[in-house]
Amino acid sequence: MTTATGPKPLPPVPSFRMDGKVAMVTGASSGIGEGAAVALAAAGAHVVCLARRKDTLEETVTALKAAGGSAEALAVDMADLDALEAALQGRVFDVVVNSAGTARLGPAETMSAADFDAVIGLNLRAAFFLSTLCARALMAAGRPGSIVHVSSQMGHVGGVDRAVYCASKWGLEGMIRAMALDWGAKGIRVNAVAPTFVRTPLTEPTFRDPAKRAWIDANIRLDRVAEVGDVAAAILYLASDAATMVTGTSLLVDGGWTAG
Repeated sequence: MTTATGPKPLPPVPSFRMDGKVAMVTGASSGIGEGAAVALAAAGAHVVCLARRKDTLEETVTALKAAGGSAEALAVDMADLDALEAALQGRVFDVVVNSAGTARLGPAETMSAADFDAVIGLNLRAAFFLSTLCARALMAAGRPGSIVHVSSQMGHVGGVDRAVYCASKWGLEGMIRAMALDWGAKGIRVNAVAPTFVRTPLTEPTFRDPAKRAWIDANIRLDRVAEVGDVAAAILYLASDAATMVTGTSLLVDGGWTAG
């Protein structure tokens, strides 16, 4: 179709590019965090890779640079809030992807106070204060931003031997919704990605158990387990300007687990 002045104008094409943006990814030394760092770097972001293990973190950063990406390592234990605050002092991130997490598996009656504190401490407490530290920096700079937490389908349903883990992820899901309301007017978006079982070091004990592997296979309707790239793609979408109207939501990457 043409008009008197030329062809009909078309809607703009959504962009997933991250050129000129600085992104931080926690848990970036392996698994979903590493996949997110790869995706963001490939899209043009400078990626600050944060994790506890300096040796494996440096390996990830070296590989990212060899692939043409822009990256740096930041070795810090995210559960140590004083160390985290000191490491982030003076830094402003356009994008924050929080993939650091842990699990202590077993029947609820076998979980100790130490198990509870370890899981809640990293999966929820550290996630909360990471978000507030980064949001305050964005507000002080007068800049918008995107915060993406890696949650889980277990933040939407229950799971065998996962009472404490589910508690942490259900709490995280509520947290991102409340923060989205608090910070929306400042242009700071807060979302979560909620994957099904992905082959990572964290899930290997589950995959080695025949009964639990059968449970997984019976519930993923797409008839395969998720790959790291499946989750990284969803993270890239929520981090990018293609999702500027998306906040306070959890994007399920669960192969249909929670569909029915």
